Amino acid sequence: MAAAVSVELVAVRHGMTAWNLERRYQGQRDIELTFPEAEAALERLRIALGGETFTLIYSSDLRRCRQTLEWIGAAAANGAAPAFEPRLREIDFGDYEGKTYDELKDRPDYRAWIDSVGEQRIPGGENGADLRARLDDWLAQVAKTAVEVGGSAPLKVLAVAHGGVIRELRRRFENVAFWDATVGQAEGRRWQLTYEPNAEEDDPWQCSCSSAVPAPASATP
Repeated sequence: MAAAVSVELVAVRHGMTAWNLERRYQGQRDIELTFPEAEAALERLRIALGGETFTLIYSSDLRRCRQTLEWIGAAAANGAAPAFEPRLREIDFGDYEGKTYDELKDRPDYRAWIDSVGEQRIPGGENGADLRARLDDWLAQVAKTAVEVGGSAPLKVLAVAHGGVIRELRRRFENVAFWDATVGQAEGRRWQLTYEPNAEEDDPWQCSCSSAVPAPASATP
Protein backbone atom coordinates (compact mmCIF):
# COMPACT_ATOMS: atom_id res chain seq x y z
CA MET A 1 0.00 0.00 0.00
CA ALA A 2 1.56 3.28 -1.13
CA ALA A 3 2.09 5.95 1.49
CA ALA A 4 0.86 9.52 1.22
CA VAL A 5 3.28 11.94 -0.42
CA SER A 6 3.76 15.69 -0.13
CA VAL A 7 3.77 18.09 -3.08
CA GLU A 8 4.43 21.83 -3.06
CA LEU A 9 2.78 23.22 -6.18
CA VAL A 10 3.46 26.75 -7.42
CA ALA A 11 1.21 27.78 -10.31
CA VAL A 12 1.67 31.19 -11.92
CA ARG A 13 -0.19 32.97 -14.68
CA HIS A 14 1.57 34.24 -17.78
CA GLY A 15 2.51 37.89 -18.14
CA MET A 16 0.58 40.69 -19.81
CA THR A 17 -0.45 40.47 -23.47
CA ALA A 18 -2.02 43.04 -25.80
CA TRP A 19 -5.28 41.13 -25.59
CA ASN A 20 -5.19 41.33 -21.78
CA LEU A 21 -4.88 45.09 -22.11
CA GLU A 22 -7.80 45.16 -24.54
CA ARG A 23 -9.77 42.75 -22.30
CA ARG A 24 -10.25 40.23 -25.10
CA TYR A 25 -10.83 36.54 -24.48
CA GLN A 26 -7.63 34.76 -25.49
CA GLY A 27 -8.42 31.14 -24.79
CA GLN A 28 -6.14 28.95 -26.85
CA ARG A 29 -5.07 31.63 -29.34
CA ASP A 30 -1.26 31.75 -29.34
CA ILE A 31 -0.81 35.38 -28.26
CA GLU A 32 2.63 36.61 -27.19
CA LEU A 33 3.55 38.89 -24.29
CA THR A 34 3.56 42.64 -24.82
CA PHE A 35 6.48 44.83 -23.76
CA PRO A 36 7.20 47.05 -21.97
CA GLU A 37 3.78 46.59 -20.31
CA ALA A 38 4.54 43.06 -19.10
CA GLU A 39 8.00 43.76 -17.74
CA ALA A 40 7.37 45.13 -14.23
CA ALA A 41 5.11 42.26 -13.12
CA LEU A 42 7.41 39.65 -14.66
CA GLU A 43 10.35 41.14 -12.80
CA ARG A 44 8.47 40.96 -9.49
CA LEU A 45 7.69 37.31 -10.20
CA ARG A 46 11.29 36.56 -11.14
CA ILE A 47 12.52 38.04 -7.86
CA ALA A 48 9.84 36.21 -5.87
CA LEU A 49 10.88 32.82 -7.26
CA GLY A 50 14.62 33.54 -7.28
CA GLY A 51 16.67 30.91 -5.48
CA GLU A 52 13.89 28.32 -5.37
CA THR A 53 14.62 24.79 -6.56
CA PHE A 54 11.92 22.87 -8.39
CA THR A 55 11.93 19.12 -9.02
CA LEU A 56 9.52 19.41 -11.94
CA ILE A 57 8.74 22.38 -14.20
CA TYR A 58 5.71 22.49 -16.46
CA SER A 59 4.39 25.18 -18.78
CA SER A 60 1.42 25.49 -21.06
CA ASP A 61 2.70 25.06 -24.59
CA LEU A 62 1.24 28.42 -25.65
CA ARG A 63 3.75 31.14 -26.42
CA ARG A 64 2.78 33.59 -23.65
CA CYS A 65 3.52 30.93 -21.02
CA ARG A 66 6.76 29.84 -22.65
CA GLN A 67 7.91 33.47 -22.71
CA THR A 68 6.97 33.91 -19.05
CA LEU A 69 8.96 30.83 -18.06
CA GLU A 70 11.95 32.06 -20.04
CA TRP A 71 11.71 35.52 -18.45
CA ILE A 72 11.64 34.31 -14.85
CA GLY A 73 14.54 31.95 -15.59
CA ALA A 74 13.32 29.12 -13.36
CA ALA A 75 14.25 26.34 -15.78
CA ALA A 76 17.74 27.72 -16.36
CA ALA A 77 18.32 28.21 -12.63
CA ASN A 78 17.24 24.65 -11.84
CA GLY A 79 18.96 23.02 -14.79
CA ALA A 80 15.65 21.26 -15.47
CA ALA A 81 14.10 20.60 -18.86
CA PRO A 82 10.57 22.01 -18.71
CA ALA A 83 7.66 19.96 -20.01
CA PHE A 84 5.45 21.99 -22.37
CA GLU A 85 2.02 20.73 -21.55
CA PRO A 86 -1.14 21.15 -23.69
CA ARG A 87 -3.26 20.07 -20.70
CA LEU A 88 -2.29 23.34 -18.98
CA ARG A 89 -3.75 25.47 -21.78
CA GLU A 90 -6.44 28.03 -21.06
CA ILE A 91 -10.04 26.93 -21.53
CA ASP A 92 -11.01 26.94 -25.20
CA PHE A 93 -13.22 30.02 -25.54
CA GLY A 94 -14.35 28.98 -29.00
CA ASP A 95 -16.56 31.64 -30.61
CA TYR A 96 -15.69 34.14 -27.85
CA GLU A 97 -11.96 34.25 -28.59
CA GLY A 98 -10.76 37.67 -29.75
CA LYS A 99 -13.92 39.36 -28.48
CA THR A 100 -14.55 41.65 -25.51
CA TYR A 101 -17.35 41.70 -22.96
CA ASP A 102 -18.99 44.63 -24.73
CA GLU A 103 -19.02 42.68 -27.98
CA LEU A 104 -20.59 39.64 -26.31
CA LYS A 105 -22.85 40.98 -23.56
CA ASP A 106 -26.06 40.95 -25.61
CA ARG A 107 -25.66 37.34 -26.80
CA PRO A 108 -28.02 34.97 -24.97
CA ASP A 109 -25.49 32.13 -25.09
CA TYR A 110 -22.84 34.36 -23.50
CA ARG A 111 -25.22 35.51 -20.74
CA ALA A 112 -26.09 31.86 -20.09
CA TRP A 113 -22.40 30.96 -19.85
CA ILE A 114 -21.81 33.80 -17.37
CA ASP A 115 -24.83 32.75 -15.29
CA SER A 116 -23.59 29.14 -15.24
CA VAL A 117 -20.20 30.27 -13.78
CA GLY A 118 -18.42 28.59 -16.66
CA GLU A 119 -20.25 25.27 -16.60
CA GLN A 120 -22.20 25.74 -19.84
CA ARG A 121 -20.29 24.77 -22.96
CA ILE A 122 -18.98 27.73 -24.96
CA PRO A 123 -20.08 27.58 -28.62
CA GLY A 124 -17.21 25.99 -30.50
CA GLY A 125 -15.21 25.58 -27.27
CA GLU A 126 -15.04 23.90 -23.87
CA ASN A 127 -16.85 24.06 -20.56
CA GLY A 128 -15.57 23.87 -16.99
CA ALA A 129 -15.85 20.08 -16.92
CA ASP A 130 -13.56 19.79 -19.95
CA LEU A 131 -10.92 21.95 -18.29
CA ARG A 132 -11.15 20.01 -15.02
CA ALA A 133 -10.75 16.72 -16.90
CA ARG A 134 -7.53 17.98 -18.50
CA LEU A 135 -6.22 19.13 -15.13
CA ASP A 136 -7.17 15.83 -13.49
CA ASP A 137 -5.07 14.00 -16.09
CA TRP A 138 -2.13 16.32 -15.48
CA LEU A 139 -2.40 16.05 -11.69
CA ALA A 140 -2.48 12.26 -12.02
CA GLN A 141 0.89 12.46 -13.79
CA VAL A 142 2.29 14.71 -11.04
CA ALA A 143 0.98 12.28 -8.41
CA LYS A 144 2.56 9.30 -10.19
CA THR A 145 5.93 11.06 -10.21
CA ALA A 146 5.58 12.03 -6.55
CA VAL A 147 4.87 8.42 -5.56
CA GLU A 148 7.81 7.16 -7.64
CA VAL A 149 10.23 9.71 -6.17
CA GLY A 150 9.02 9.19 -2.60
CA GLY A 151 11.17 10.50 0.24
CA SER A 152 10.33 12.78 3.14
CA ALA A 153 10.81 16.11 1.35
CA PRO A 154 7.90 17.48 -0.70
CA LEU A 155 8.09 17.19 -4.47
CA LYS A 156 8.33 20.81 -5.59
CA VAL A 157 6.52 21.63 -8.83
CA LEU A 158 6.30 24.84 -10.86
CA ALA A 159 3.54 25.29 -13.44
CA VAL A 160 3.26 28.33 -15.72
CA ALA A 161 -0.31 28.44 -16.96
CA HIS A 162 -3.39 30.62 -17.48
CA GLY A 163 -5.99 32.42 -15.43
CA GLY A 164 -8.70 29.81 -16.02
CA VAL A 165 -6.37 26.96 -15.04
CA ILE A 166 -5.36 28.63 -11.78
CA ARG A 167 -9.01 29.50 -11.08
CA GLU A 168 -9.96 25.82 -11.28
CA LEU A 169 -7.01 24.77 -9.12
CA ARG A 170 -8.02 27.36 -6.50
CA ARG A 171 -11.60 26.13 -6.56
CA ARG A 172 -10.35 22.60 -5.93
CA PHE A 173 -7.66 23.21 -3.34
CA GLU A 174 -9.01 26.31 -1.58
CA ASN A 175 -12.76 25.91 -2.07
CA VAL A 176 -12.91 29.44 -3.50
CA ALA A 177 -15.95 30.67 -5.43
CA PHE A 178 -15.62 31.00 -9.22
CA TRP A 179 -15.57 34.80 -9.36
CA ASP A 180 -13.24 35.08 -6.34
CA ALA A 181 -10.56 32.76 -7.74
CA THR A 182 -8.92 35.08 -10.26
CA VAL A 183 -5.23 36.01 -10.20
CA GLY A 184 -3.47 38.81 -12.08
CA GLN A 185 -0.92 38.48 -14.85
CA ALA A 186 2.46 37.16 -13.62
CA GLU A 187 0.84 36.22 -10.30
CA GLY A 188 -0.22 32.89 -8.87
CA ARG A 189 -0.62 30.62 -5.89
CA ARG A 190 1.48 28.26 -3.79
CA TRP A 191 -0.17 25.17 -2.31
CA GLN A 192 1.12 22.68 0.23
CA LEU A 193 -0.56 19.45 -0.83
CA THR A 194 -0.77 15.86 0.31
CA TYR A 195 -1.61 13.14 -2.18
CA GLU A 196 -3.21 10.05 -0.65
CA PRO A 197 -3.09 7.29 -3.28
CA ASN A 198 -5.35 5.01 -1.24
CA ALA A 199 -8.24 7.47 -0.89
CA GLU A 200 -11.38 5.68 -2.02
CA GLU A 201 -14.10 8.34 -1.85
CA ASP A 202 -12.61 11.73 -0.98
CA ASP A 203 -10.37 13.78 -3.25
CA PRO A 204 -6.89 12.19 -3.00
CA TRP A 205 -5.43 15.72 -3.05
CA GLN A 206 -5.71 17.64 0.22
CA CYS A 207 -4.42 21.18 0.73
CA SER A 208 -3.05 22.23 4.12
CA CYS A 209 -1.87 25.75 3.18
CA SER A 210 -2.11 28.23 0.33
CA SER A 211 -0.53 31.62 -0.31
CA ALA A 212 -0.13 34.26 -2.99
CA VAL A 213 2.84 34.42 -5.36
CA PRO A 214 4.48 36.93 -5.23
CA ALA A 215 3.66 37.47 -1.56
CA PRO A 216 1.75 40.72 -0.92
CA ALA A 217 3.96 43.57 0.27
CA SER A 218 2.25 43.49 3.67
CA ALA A 219 3.30 39.84 4.10
CA THR A 220 7.00 40.40 3.44
CA PRO A 221 9.52 41.62 6.08
